Amino acid sequence: MSEPAAPLAKTAGGNAAFHNFNNDFAHITNPNERRRLALAEIDKAPFGWYHVRACVVAGIGFFTDSYDIFAVGLLTTMLGIVYWPKSKGVMPTNSDTAIKVATSAGTVVGQLGFGALADIVGRKRMYGLELIVIIFATLAQALSSNSYSMNIVGVIIFWRVLMGIGGDYPLSSIITSEFAATKWRGAMMGTVFAMQGFGQLTAAIVMIIITAGFKESLLSAKTYATCQGVCGIAVDKLWRILIGFGAVPACIALYYRLTIPETPRYTFDVTRDVEKAVDDVTAYKAGKSEGNPDEIVRVQGRISGEKNLTIPKASFKDFIKYYSTWKNGSVLLGTAGSWCLLDIAFYGVSLNNPIILSTIGFSGGPTVYKILMNTAVGNLIIVLAGALPGYWVTVATVDAVGRKPIQLMGFTILTILFCIFGFGYNEIPNHGLLALYVLAQFFFNFDPNATTFIVPGECFPTRYRSTSHGISAASGKIGAIIAQSAIAPLRVRGAVKGATGHAASPWLPHVMEIFALFMFLGIFTTLCIPETARKTLEELNGEENVTVVEESVPASKGEHEDKE
Repeated sequence: MSEPAAPLAKTAGGNAAFHNFNNDFAHITNPNERRRLALAEIDKAPFGWYHVRACVVAGIGFFTDSYDIFAVGLLTTMLGIVYWPKSKGVMPTNSDTAIKVATSAGTVVGQLGFGALADIVGRKRMYGLELIVIIFATLAQALSSNSYSMNIVGVIIFWRVLMGIGGDYPLSSIITSEFAATKWRGAMMGTVFAMQGFGQLTAAIVMIIITAGFKESLLSAKTYATCQGVCGIAVDKLWRILIGFGAVPACIALYYRLTIPETPRYTFDVTRDVEKAVDDVTAYKAGKSEGNPDEIVRVQGRISGEKNLTIPKASFKDFIKYYSTWKNGSVLLGTAGSWCLLDIAFYGVSLNNPIILSTIGFSGGPTVYKILMNTAVGNLIIVLAGALPGYWVTVATVDAVGRKPIQLMGFTILTILFCIFGFGYNEIPNHGLLALYVLAQFFFNFDPNATTFIVPGECFPTRYRSTSHGISAASGKIGAIIAQSAIAPLRVRGAVKGATGHAASPWLPHVMEIFALFMFLGIFTTLCIPETARKTLEELNGEENVTVVEESVPASKGEHEDKE
Protein backbone atom coordinates (compact mmCIF):
# COMPACT_ATOMS: atom_id res chain seq x y z
CA MET A 1 0.00 0.00 0.00
CA SER A 2 1.20 3.51 -0.75
CA GLU A 3 1.55 6.16 1.92
CA PRO A 4 -1.56 8.22 2.74
CA ALA A 5 -1.96 11.28 0.54
CA ALA A 6 -1.22 14.67 2.03
CA PRO A 7 -4.15 16.97 2.87
CA LEU A 8 -5.63 18.72 -0.16
CA ALA A 9 -3.97 22.04 -0.88
CA LYS A 10 -5.99 25.24 -0.87
CA THR A 11 -5.09 28.55 -2.47
CA ALA A 12 -5.71 32.17 -1.54
CA GLY A 13 -8.05 34.50 -3.38
CA GLY A 14 -11.52 33.73 -2.11
CA ASN A 15 -10.72 30.08 -1.33
CA ALA A 16 -12.18 30.49 2.14
CA ALA A 17 -15.56 30.78 0.44
CA PHE A 18 -15.03 28.39 -2.48
CA HIS A 19 -12.68 25.46 -2.85
CA ASN A 20 -10.21 25.62 -5.71
CA PHE A 21 -11.32 22.32 -7.19
CA ASN A 22 -8.61 22.36 -9.82
CA ASN A 23 -6.01 22.16 -7.04
CA ASP A 24 -8.09 19.72 -5.01
CA PHE A 25 -8.21 17.25 -7.87
CA ALA A 26 -4.80 18.00 -9.43
CA HIS A 27 -3.17 14.91 -7.89
CA ILE A 28 -5.83 12.62 -9.44
CA THR A 29 -4.92 11.57 -12.97
CA ASN A 30 -7.84 9.29 -13.79
CA PRO A 31 -10.58 11.28 -15.59
CA ASN A 32 -13.36 9.01 -14.29
CA GLU A 33 -12.35 9.71 -10.71
CA ARG A 34 -11.99 13.46 -11.39
CA ARG A 35 -15.47 13.41 -12.89
CA ARG A 36 -16.91 11.58 -9.91
CA LEU A 37 -15.35 13.95 -7.38
CA ALA A 38 -16.31 17.11 -9.28
CA LEU A 39 -19.94 16.03 -9.69
CA ALA A 40 -20.04 15.03 -6.03
CA GLU A 41 -19.19 18.65 -5.17
CA ILE A 42 -22.31 19.75 -7.06
CA ASP A 43 -24.50 17.00 -5.60
CA LYS A 44 -23.46 17.71 -1.99
CA ALA A 45 -23.12 21.50 -2.16
CA PRO A 46 -25.02 23.39 0.58
CA PHE A 47 -27.84 25.59 -0.66
CA GLY A 48 -26.43 28.98 -1.71
CA TRP A 49 -26.96 32.03 -3.89
CA TYR A 50 -25.67 30.18 -6.92
CA HIS A 51 -28.69 27.85 -6.60
CA VAL A 52 -31.03 30.84 -6.32
CA ARG A 53 -29.39 32.40 -9.37
CA ALA A 54 -29.88 29.22 -11.41
CA CYS A 55 -33.57 29.08 -10.46
CA VAL A 56 -34.16 32.74 -11.31
CA VAL A 57 -32.34 32.62 -14.65
CA ALA A 58 -34.21 29.47 -15.69
CA GLY A 59 -37.50 30.67 -14.25
CA ILE A 60 -37.72 34.04 -16.03
CA GLY A 61 -37.94 32.42 -19.44
CA PHE A 62 -40.60 30.10 -18.09
CA PHE A 63 -42.45 33.11 -16.67
CA THR A 64 -42.49 34.79 -20.09
CA ASP A 65 -43.53 31.61 -21.87
CA SER A 66 -46.37 31.05 -19.41
CA TYR A 67 -47.50 34.68 -19.48
CA ASP A 68 -47.89 34.63 -23.26
CA ILE A 69 -49.48 31.17 -23.41
CA PHE A 70 -52.12 31.77 -20.75
CA ALA A 71 -52.93 35.34 -21.81
CA VAL A 72 -54.34 33.86 -25.02
CA GLY A 73 -57.85 33.46 -23.57
CA LEU A 74 -57.99 37.19 -22.86
CA LEU A 75 -56.33 37.92 -26.23
CA THR A 76 -58.95 36.10 -28.32
CA THR A 77 -61.75 37.77 -26.36
CA MET A 78 -60.40 41.23 -27.19
CA LEU A 79 -59.57 40.37 -30.80
CA GLY A 80 -63.19 39.35 -31.24
CA ILE A 81 -64.39 42.75 -30.00
CA VAL A 82 -62.05 44.68 -32.32
CA TYR A 83 -62.15 42.67 -35.54
CA TRP A 84 -65.57 40.95 -35.50
CA PRO A 85 -68.10 43.71 -34.74
CA LYS A 86 -70.57 42.14 -37.18
CA SER A 87 -70.48 38.88 -35.19
CA LYS A 88 -71.47 40.68 -31.99
CA GLY A 89 -67.81 41.03 -31.01
CA VAL A 90 -67.20 37.28 -30.79
CA MET A 91 -64.39 35.64 -32.72
CA PRO A 92 -65.42 32.61 -34.84
CA THR A 93 -64.74 29.32 -33.07
CA ASN A 94 -62.33 28.13 -35.78
CA SER A 95 -60.21 31.29 -35.52
CA ASP A 96 -60.26 31.14 -31.72
CA THR A 97 -59.10 27.52 -31.78
CA ALA A 98 -56.40 28.18 -34.40
CA ILE A 99 -54.81 30.97 -32.35
CA LYS A 100 -54.83 28.87 -29.18
CA VAL A 101 -53.36 25.85 -30.98
CA ALA A 102 -50.65 27.91 -32.73
CA THR A 103 -48.35 28.26 -29.72
CA SER A 104 -48.56 24.56 -28.90
CA ALA A 105 -47.81 23.66 -32.52
CA GLY A 106 -44.70 25.84 -32.48
CA THR A 107 -43.70 24.44 -29.11
CA VAL A 108 -43.73 20.87 -30.46
CA VAL A 109 -41.13 21.92 -33.06
CA GLY A 110 -39.15 23.95 -30.52
CA GLN A 111 -39.02 21.23 -27.86
CA LEU A 112 -37.81 18.62 -30.31
CA GLY A 113 -35.41 20.93 -32.16
CA PHE A 114 -33.86 22.86 -29.29
CA GLY A 115 -33.94 19.75 -27.10
CA ALA A 116 -31.81 17.80 -29.58
CA LEU A 117 -29.51 20.76 -30.32
CA ALA A 118 -28.80 21.25 -26.61
CA ASP A 119 -27.42 17.68 -26.51
CA ILE A 120 -25.45 18.18 -29.72
CA VAL A 121 -23.91 21.66 -29.35
CA GLY A 122 -24.43 22.37 -25.64
CA ARG A 123 -26.93 23.84 -23.20
CA LYS A 124 -25.24 27.26 -23.00
CA ARG A 125 -25.32 27.95 -26.75
CA MET A 126 -29.04 27.26 -27.05
CA TYR A 127 -30.26 28.87 -23.84
CA GLY A 128 -30.01 32.54 -24.78
CA LEU A 129 -31.11 31.88 -28.37
CA GLU A 130 -34.45 30.50 -27.18
CA LEU A 131 -35.19 33.62 -25.18
CA ILE A 132 -34.27 35.89 -28.12
CA VAL A 133 -36.84 34.05 -30.27
CA ILE A 134 -39.53 34.52 -27.58
CA ILE A 135 -38.77 38.24 -27.17
CA PHE A 136 -38.80 38.92 -30.91
CA ALA A 137 -42.02 36.98 -31.54
CA THR A 138 -43.78 38.54 -28.55
CA LEU A 139 -43.04 42.11 -29.62
CA ALA A 140 -43.90 41.36 -33.27
CA GLN A 141 -47.20 39.85 -32.18
CA ALA A 142 -48.08 42.96 -30.18
CA LEU A 143 -47.45 45.13 -33.25
CA SER A 144 -49.51 42.99 -35.66
CA SER A 145 -52.51 44.39 -37.48
CA ASN A 146 -55.10 43.65 -40.12
CA SER A 147 -54.63 44.64 -43.76
CA TYR A 148 -56.15 44.11 -47.20
CA SER A 149 -53.63 41.36 -48.02
CA MET A 150 -53.32 39.67 -44.60
CA ASN A 151 -55.90 38.63 -42.05
CA ILE A 152 -55.10 39.42 -38.41
CA VAL A 153 -55.71 35.79 -37.43
CA GLY A 154 -53.06 34.55 -39.87
CA VAL A 155 -50.52 37.11 -38.66
CA ILE A 156 -51.13 36.32 -34.99
CA ILE A 157 -50.90 32.59 -35.69
CA PHE A 158 -47.55 33.06 -37.46
CA TRP A 159 -45.99 34.94 -34.54
CA ARG A 160 -47.46 32.63 -31.91
CA VAL A 161 -46.02 29.61 -33.73
CA LEU A 162 -42.62 31.30 -33.72
CA MET A 163 -43.03 32.22 -30.05
CA GLY A 164 -43.85 28.60 -29.28
CA ILE A 165 -40.68 27.43 -31.03
CA GLY A 166 -38.74 29.47 -28.46
CA GLY A 167 -40.37 27.61 -25.57
CA ASP A 168 -37.60 26.38 -23.29
CA TYR A 169 -39.02 23.50 -21.25
CA PRO A 170 -36.10 21.07 -21.83
CA LEU A 171 -33.28 23.53 -21.17
CA SER A 172 -34.86 25.18 -18.12
CA SER A 173 -35.40 21.76 -16.60
CA ILE A 174 -32.07 20.12 -17.34
CA ILE A 175 -29.85 23.12 -16.62
CA THR A 176 -31.48 23.39 -13.21
CA SER A 177 -31.19 19.65 -12.54
CA GLU A 178 -27.56 19.46 -13.67
CA PHE A 179 -26.53 22.33 -11.40
CA ALA A 180 -28.71 21.36 -8.41
CA ALA A 181 -27.67 19.63 -5.20
CA THR A 182 -29.28 16.20 -4.92
CA LYS A 183 -31.07 17.09 -1.68
CA TRP A 184 -32.82 20.14 -3.15
CA ARG A 185 -33.05 19.20 -6.84
CA GLY A 186 -36.81 18.61 -6.88
CA ALA A 187 -37.53 21.86 -5.00
CA MET A 188 -35.26 23.84 -7.34
CA MET A 189 -36.87 22.40 -10.47
CA GLY A 190 -40.31 22.90 -8.91
CA THR A 191 -39.43 26.54 -8.23
CA VAL A 192 -38.52 27.06 -11.88
CA PHE A 193 -41.81 25.49 -12.92
CA ALA A 194 -43.72 27.56 -10.35
CA MET A 195 -42.80 30.64 -12.38
CA GLN A 196 -45.54 29.43 -14.71
CA GLY A 197 -47.99 30.34 -11.95
CA PHE A 198 -46.49 33.81 -11.61
CA GLY A 199 -46.79 34.21 -15.39
CA GLN A 200 -50.52 33.42 -15.18
CA LEU A 201 -50.90 35.70 -12.15
CA THR A 202 -49.09 38.59 -13.83
CA ALA A 203 -51.23 38.26 -16.97
CA ALA A 204 -54.37 38.63 -14.83
CA ILE A 205 -52.93 41.58 -12.86
CA VAL A 206 -51.75 43.40 -16.00
CA MET A 207 -55.19 42.90 -17.52
CA ILE A 208 -56.87 44.40 -14.44
CA ILE A 209 -54.52 47.40 -14.41
CA ILE A 210 -54.82 48.26 -18.10
CA THR A 211 -58.59 47.69 -18.08
CA ALA A 212 -58.88 50.16 -15.21
CA GLY A 213 -56.68 52.58 -17.17
CA PHE A 214 -59.14 52.59 -20.09
CA LYS A 215 -62.23 52.58 -17.87
CA GLU A 216 -63.89 55.69 -19.30
CA SER A 217 -63.63 54.49 -22.89
CA LEU A 218 -64.86 50.99 -22.03
CA LEU A 219 -67.86 52.33 -20.10
CA SER A 220 -69.18 53.86 -23.33
CA ALA A 221 -70.42 50.47 -24.58
CA LYS A 222 -72.72 47.97 -22.89
CA THR A 223 -71.94 44.91 -25.03
CA TYR A 224 -69.16 43.60 -27.23
CA ALA A 225 -71.34 44.22 -30.28
CA THR A 226 -71.63 47.95 -29.53
CA CYS A 227 -67.96 48.44 -28.60
CA GLN A 228 -67.08 50.78 -31.47
CA GLY A 229 -65.30 54.14 -31.71
CA VAL A 230 -63.34 55.02 -28.56
CA CYS A 231 -64.31 51.70 -26.96
CA GLY A 232 -62.94 49.71 -29.92
CA ILE A 233 -59.73 51.74 -29.97
CA ALA A 234 -59.28 51.15 -26.23
CA VAL A 235 -59.69 47.38 -26.58
CA ASP A 236 -57.25 47.35 -29.52
CA LYS A 237 -54.68 49.06 -27.29
CA LEU A 238 -55.48 46.71 -24.41
CA TRP A 239 -54.54 43.48 -26.14
CA ARG A 240 -51.32 44.95 -27.55
CA ILE A 241 -50.18 46.16 -24.13
CA LEU A 242 -51.16 42.84 -22.53
CA ILE A 243 -49.13 40.75 -25.00
CA GLY A 244 -46.19 43.16 -25.35
CA PHE A 245 -45.60 43.34 -21.59
CA GLY A 246 -44.54 39.70 -21.66
CA ALA A 247 -41.24 40.67 -23.32
CA VAL A 248 -40.16 42.93 -20.44
CA PRO A 249 -38.94 40.30 -17.93
CA ALA A 250 -37.42 38.28 -20.78
CA CYS A 251 -35.26 41.26 -21.83
CA ILE A 252 -34.04 41.62 -18.24
CA ALA A 253 -33.09 37.94 -18.04
CA LEU A 254 -31.39 37.74 -21.44
CA TYR A 255 -27.95 38.85 -20.21
CA TYR A 256 -27.91 36.19 -17.50
CA ARG A 257 -28.99 33.52 -19.98
CA LEU A 258 -26.13 34.43 -22.31
CA THR A 259 -23.53 34.36 -19.52
CA ILE A 260 -24.57 31.22 -17.65
CA PRO A 261 -21.75 28.60 -17.67
CA GLU A 262 -22.07 25.31 -19.50
CA THR A 263 -23.16 22.54 -17.14
CA PRO A 264 -20.16 20.48 -15.94
CA ARG A 265 -22.07 17.27 -16.60
CA TYR A 266 -22.38 18.13 -20.28
CA THR A 267 -18.72 19.16 -20.46
CA PHE A 268 -17.66 15.87 -18.85
CA ASP A 269 -19.98 13.42 -20.57
CA VAL A 270 -20.41 14.88 -24.07
CA THR A 271 -17.45 17.15 -24.87
CA ARG A 272 -15.15 15.16 -22.51
CA ASP A 273 -13.28 18.31 -21.59
CA VAL A 274 -12.22 17.20 -18.11
CA GLU A 275 -10.21 20.25 -16.96
CA LYS A 276 -12.83 22.70 -18.25
CA ALA A 277 -15.60 20.83 -16.46
CA VAL A 278 -13.71 20.89 -13.15
CA ASP A 279 -13.02 24.62 -13.52
CA ASP A 280 -16.65 25.30 -14.48
CA VAL A 281 -17.78 23.88 -11.13
CA THR A 282 -15.75 26.56 -9.39
CA ALA A 283 -16.94 29.27 -11.78
CA TYR A 284 -20.58 28.38 -11.27
CA LYS A 285 -20.32 28.60 -7.48
CA ALA A 286 -18.39 31.86 -7.74
CA GLY A 287 -20.98 33.45 -10.04
CA LYS A 288 -18.70 33.55 -13.10
CA SER A 289 -19.74 32.75 -16.66
CA GLU A 290 -17.19 29.97 -17.13
CA GLY A 291 -13.92 28.51 -15.89
CA ASN A 292 -10.54 29.32 -17.44
CA PRO A 293 -8.18 26.37 -17.10
CA ASP A 294 -4.63 26.38 -18.44
CA GLU A 295 -4.92 25.54 -22.14
CA ILE A 296 -2.07 23.01 -22.17
CA VAL A 297 -3.51 21.18 -19.17
CA ARG A 298 -6.95 21.39 -20.79
CA VAL A 299 -5.75 19.76 -24.02
CA GLN A 300 -4.05 17.00 -22.04
CA GLY A 301 -7.28 16.50 -20.12
CA ARG A 302 -9.33 16.23 -23.31
CA ILE A 303 -6.96 13.63 -24.73
CA SER A 304 -7.17 11.67 -21.48
CA GLY A 305 -10.96 12.05 -21.39
CA GLU A 306 -11.44 10.85 -24.96
CA LYS A 307 -9.28 7.82 -24.22
CA ASN A 308 -10.30 6.83 -20.72
CA LEU A 309 -13.76 8.14 -19.77
CA THR A 310 -16.07 5.13 -19.55
CA ILE A 311 -19.31 7.06 -20.15
CA PRO A 312 -20.68 6.02 -23.58
CA LYS A 313 -20.37 8.57 -26.37
CA ALA A 314 -23.56 10.07 -27.78
CA SER A 315 -24.55 8.88 -31.26
CA PHE A 316 -27.71 8.03 -33.14
CA LYS A 317 -26.80 4.34 -33.00
CA ASP A 318 -26.24 4.50 -29.24
CA PHE A 319 -29.52 6.45 -28.82
CA ILE A 320 -31.49 3.69 -30.59
CA LYS A 321 -29.64 1.01 -28.65
CA TYR A 322 -30.29 2.76 -25.33
CA TYR A 323 -34.04 3.17 -25.84
CA SER A 324 -34.57 -0.19 -27.57
CA THR A 325 -34.33 -1.90 -24.18
CA TRP A 326 -37.63 -1.97 -22.29
CA LYS A 327 -35.99 -0.71 -19.09
CA ASN A 328 -35.07 2.60 -20.74
CA GLY A 329 -37.81 2.80 -23.37
CA SER A 330 -40.55 2.33 -20.78
CA VAL A 331 -39.29 5.35 -18.83
CA LEU A 332 -39.54 7.53 -21.95
CA LEU A 333 -42.99 6.09 -22.59
CA GLY A 334 -43.97 6.95 -19.01
CA THR A 335 -42.71 10.56 -19.11
CA ALA A 336 -44.03 11.32 -22.61
CA GLY A 337 -47.34 9.52 -22.11
CA SER A 338 -48.05 11.11 -18.74
CA TRP A 339 -47.29 14.61 -20.06
CA CYS A 340 -49.49 14.10 -23.12
CA LEU A 341 -52.47 12.84 -21.11
CA LEU A 342 -52.11 15.60 -18.53
CA ASP A 343 -51.96 18.43 -21.07
CA ILE A 344 -55.08 17.26 -22.85
CA ALA A 345 -57.04 18.26 -19.75
CA PHE A 346 -54.76 21.01 -18.45
CA TYR A 347 -54.68 23.09 -21.62
CA GLY A 348 -58.23 22.17 -22.55
CA VAL A 349 -59.30 23.84 -19.31
CA SER A 350 -56.70 26.56 -18.70
CA LEU A 351 -56.71 28.18 -22.16
CA ASN A 352 -60.49 28.50 -21.94
CA ASN A 353 -60.71 30.13 -18.51
CA PRO A 354 -62.79 33.13 -19.78
CA ILE A 355 -65.22 30.81 -21.60
CA ILE A 356 -65.64 28.46 -18.64
CA LEU A 357 -66.03 31.38 -16.23
CA SER A 358 -68.73 32.82 -18.49
CA THR A 359 -70.49 29.47 -18.81
CA ILE A 360 -70.74 28.92 -15.05
CA GLY A 361 -71.78 32.52 -14.45
CA PHE A 362 -68.61 34.18 -13.17
CA SER A 363 -68.09 36.85 -15.81
CA GLY A 364 -70.32 39.30 -17.60
CA GLY A 365 -71.66 42.68 -16.61
CA PRO A 366 -73.68 45.73 -17.72
CA THR A 367 -70.78 47.29 -19.70
CA VAL A 368 -67.73 46.14 -21.65
CA TYR A 369 -65.60 47.51 -18.82
CA LYS A 370 -67.36 45.29 -16.28
CA ILE A 371 -67.24 42.24 -18.55
CA LEU A 372 -63.47 42.52 -19.15
CA MET A 373 -62.76 43.41 -15.52
CA ASN A 374 -64.82 40.51 -14.18
CA THR A 375 -63.10 38.12 -16.59
CA ALA A 376 -59.66 39.32 -15.47
CA VAL A 377 -60.65 39.12 -11.78
CA GLY A 378 -62.05 35.62 -12.34
CA ASN A 379 -58.72 34.54 -13.83
CA LEU A 380 -56.91 36.14 -10.87
CA ILE A 381 -59.09 34.26 -8.36
CA ILE A 382 -58.47 30.93 -10.11
CA VAL A 383 -54.70 31.48 -10.10
CA LEU A 384 -54.51 32.70 -6.50
CA ALA A 385 -56.90 30.13 -5.06
CA GLY A 386 -55.87 27.11 -7.09
CA ALA A 387 -52.88 27.25 -9.42
CA LEU A 388 -50.33 29.26 -7.43
CA PRO A 389 -50.76 27.38 -4.11
CA GLY A 390 -50.54 24.11 -6.06
CA TYR A 391 -47.13 25.02 -7.51
CA TRP A 392 -45.67 25.92 -4.14
CA VAL A 393 -47.06 22.91 -2.29
CA THR A 394 -45.17 20.88 -4.89
CA VAL A 395 -41.96 22.79 -4.13
CA ALA A 396 -42.43 22.10 -0.41
CA THR A 397 -43.18 18.37 -0.71
CA VAL A 398 -41.62 16.99 -3.89
CA ASP A 399 -38.30 16.00 -2.27
CA ALA A 400 -39.86 14.65 0.92
CA VAL A 401 -42.84 12.77 -0.55
CA GLY A 402 -41.33 11.88 -3.92
CA ARG A 403 -42.28 12.51 -7.53
CA LYS A 404 -44.11 9.26 -8.30
CA PRO A 405 -46.52 9.25 -5.30
CA ILE A 406 -47.43 12.90 -5.96
CA GLN A 407 -48.12 12.23 -9.64
CA LEU A 408 -50.23 9.13 -8.89
CA MET A 409 -52.24 11.04 -6.31
CA GLY A 410 -52.79 13.91 -8.73
CA PHE A 411 -54.11 11.82 -11.60
CA THR A 412 -56.40 9.94 -9.21
CA ILE A 413 -57.87 13.07 -7.61
CA LEU A 414 -58.27 14.83 -10.98
CA THR A 415 -60.15 11.80 -12.31
CA ILE A 416 -62.59 12.10 -9.41
CA LEU A 417 -62.97 15.89 -9.73
CA PHE A 418 -63.69 15.80 -13.48
CA CYS A 419 -66.20 12.98 -12.97
CA ILE A 420 -68.04 15.06 -10.36
CA PHE A 421 -67.87 18.17 -12.56
CA GLY A 422 -69.15 16.32 -15.65
CA PHE A 423 -71.78 13.99 -14.24
CA GLY A 424 -73.06 16.46 -11.64
CA TYR A 425 -72.91 19.56 -13.84
CA ASN A 426 -76.65 20.15 -14.04
CA GLU A 427 -77.22 19.52 -10.33
CA ILE A 428 -74.37 21.54 -8.83
CA PRO A 429 -74.91 25.31 -8.37
CA ASN A 430 -72.49 27.77 -10.00
CA HIS A 431 -70.57 28.38 -6.77
CA GLY A 432 -70.02 24.64 -6.45
CA LEU A 433 -68.80 24.40 -10.04
CA LEU A 434 -66.35 27.24 -9.40
CA ALA A 435 -65.07 25.44 -6.29
CA LEU A 436 -64.53 22.25 -8.31
CA TYR A 437 -62.75 24.24 -11.01
CA VAL A 438 -60.41 25.85 -8.46
CA LEU A 439 -59.69 22.46 -6.87
CA ALA A 440 -58.85 21.03 -10.30
CA GLN A 441 -56.39 23.89 -10.88
CA PHE A 442 -54.80 23.20 -7.48
CA PHE A 443 -54.32 19.48 -8.11
CA PHE A 444 -53.12 20.05 -11.66
CA ASN A 445 -50.24 22.13 -10.34
CA PHE A 446 -49.61 20.40 -7.03
CA ASP A 447 -49.33 17.08 -8.77
CA PRO A 448 -48.77 15.98 -12.39
CA ASN A 449 -48.27 19.37 -14.06
CA ALA A 450 -45.12 19.87 -11.99
CA THR A 451 -43.84 16.30 -11.81
CA THR A 452 -44.17 15.72 -15.56
CA PHE A 453 -41.73 18.63 -15.94
CA ILE A 454 -39.35 17.51 -13.18
CA VAL A 455 -38.93 13.76 -13.79
CA PRO A 456 -37.74 13.93 -17.47
CA GLY A 457 -35.01 16.34 -16.36
CA GLU A 458 -33.61 13.73 -13.98
CA CYS A 459 -34.14 10.16 -15.18
CA PHE A 460 -32.23 10.18 -18.50
CA PRO A 461 -28.44 10.11 -19.11
CA THR A 462 -26.69 13.44 -19.68
CA ARG A 463 -25.91 12.70 -23.33
CA TYR A 464 -29.66 12.33 -24.13
CA ARG A 465 -31.28 14.24 -21.26
CA SER A 466 -32.31 17.31 -23.26
CA THR A 467 -33.51 15.30 -26.27
CA SER A 468 -35.56 12.99 -24.05
CA HIS A 469 -37.06 15.88 -22.11
CA GLY A 470 -37.86 17.56 -25.42
CA ILE A 471 -39.67 14.43 -26.64
CA SER A 472 -41.67 14.32 -23.40
CA ALA A 473 -42.51 18.04 -23.52
CA ALA A 474 -43.46 17.86 -27.20
CA SER A 475 -45.79 14.97 -26.37
CA GLY A 476 -47.45 17.25 -23.84
CA LYS A 477 -47.98 19.94 -26.44
CA ILE A 478 -49.43 17.35 -28.83
CA GLY A 479 -51.90 16.66 -26.03
CA ALA A 480 -52.64 20.39 -25.83
CA ILE A 481 -53.30 20.47 -29.59
CA ILE A 482 -55.67 17.50 -29.27
CA ALA A 483 -57.49 19.27 -26.44
CA GLN A 484 -57.87 22.53 -28.32
CA SER A 485 -58.60 21.27 -31.82
CA ALA A 486 -60.60 18.09 -31.19
CA ILE A 487 -62.08 18.14 -27.69
CA ALA A 488 -62.63 21.74 -26.55
CA PRO A 489 -64.76 22.68 -29.62
CA LEU A 490 -67.19 19.95 -28.57
CA ARG A 491 -68.42 22.21 -25.77
CA VAL A 492 -70.52 24.25 -28.26
CA ARG A 493 -72.10 21.22 -29.89
CA GLY A 494 -75.86 21.78 -30.07
CA ALA A 495 -75.61 25.41 -28.94
CA VAL A 496 -78.19 27.90 -30.18
CA LYS A 497 -76.68 30.97 -31.85
CA GLY A 498 -76.63 33.91 -29.45
CA ALA A 499 -77.13 31.75 -26.36
CA THR A 500 -75.35 32.70 -23.13
CA GLY A 501 -74.35 30.98 -19.88
CA HIS A 502 -74.89 27.20 -19.71
CA ALA A 503 -76.80 27.22 -23.00
CA ALA A 504 -73.73 28.57 -24.84
CA SER A 505 -71.73 25.42 -24.03
CA PRO A 506 -74.23 22.57 -23.72
CA TRP A 507 -71.57 19.88 -24.15
CA LEU A 508 -69.21 21.26 -21.47
CA PRO A 509 -70.15 18.50 -18.96
CA HIS A 510 -69.34 15.81 -21.55
CA VAL A 511 -66.00 17.49 -22.27
CA MET A 512 -65.20 17.28 -18.54
CA GLU A 513 -66.10 13.57 -18.59
CA ILE A 514 -63.69 13.06 -21.50
CA PHE A 515 -60.97 14.81 -19.49
CA ALA A 516 -61.70 12.44 -16.58
CA LEU A 517 -60.94 9.48 -18.86
CA PHE A 518 -57.54 10.89 -19.83
CA MET A 519 -56.69 11.56 -16.17
CA PHE A 520 -57.55 7.93 -15.39
CA LEU A 521 -55.19 6.71 -18.13
CA GLY A 522 -52.46 8.90 -16.64
CA ILE A 523 -52.40 6.64 -13.57
CA PHE A 524 -51.06 3.78 -15.70
CA THR A 525 -48.38 5.78 -17.55
CA THR A 526 -47.15 7.04 -14.16
CA LEU A 527 -46.36 3.44 -13.18
CA CYS A 528 -43.64 3.42 -15.88
CA ILE A 529 -41.58 6.26 -14.36
CA PRO A 530 -38.93 5.72 -11.66
CA GLU A 531 -38.80 7.49 -8.32
CA THR A 532 -36.02 10.08 -8.67
CA ALA A 533 -36.06 11.84 -5.29
CA ARG A 534 -32.81 11.98 -3.30
CA LYS A 535 -30.82 10.09 -5.95
CA THR A 536 -27.95 11.55 -7.96
CA LEU A 537 -28.42 11.89 -11.71
CA GLU A 538 -25.65 9.34 -12.25
CA GLU A 539 -27.24 6.88 -9.80
CA LEU A 540 -30.54 7.13 -11.69
CA ASN A 541 -28.78 6.17 -14.92
CA GLY A 542 -26.62 3.40 -13.51
CA GLU A 543 -23.44 5.49 -13.83
CA GLU A 544 -22.61 5.89 -10.15
CA ASN A 545 -19.98 3.12 -10.24
CA VAL A 546 -18.10 3.76 -13.46
CA THR A 547 -15.30 1.39 -14.23
CA VAL A 548 -11.96 3.00 -13.45
CA VAL A 549 -9.60 2.59 -16.40
CA GLU A 550 -5.99 3.32 -15.47
CA GLU A 551 -4.06 5.56 -17.84
CA SER A 552 -1.28 3.96 -19.81
CA VAL A 553 0.96 7.01 -19.37
CA PRO A 554 3.10 6.50 -16.22
CA ALA A 555 2.52 9.02 -13.46
CA SER A 556 5.28 11.54 -12.95
CA LYS A 557 7.25 11.80 -9.77
CA GLY A 558 5.38 13.43 -6.92
CA GLU A 559 1.92 12.42 -8.13
CA HIS A 560 -0.23 10.35 -5.83
CA GLU A 561 -0.97 6.81 -6.94
CA ASP A 562 -3.46 4.39 -5.42
CA LYS A 563 -2.00 0.91 -5.29
CA GLU A 564 -3.30 -2.32 -3.82
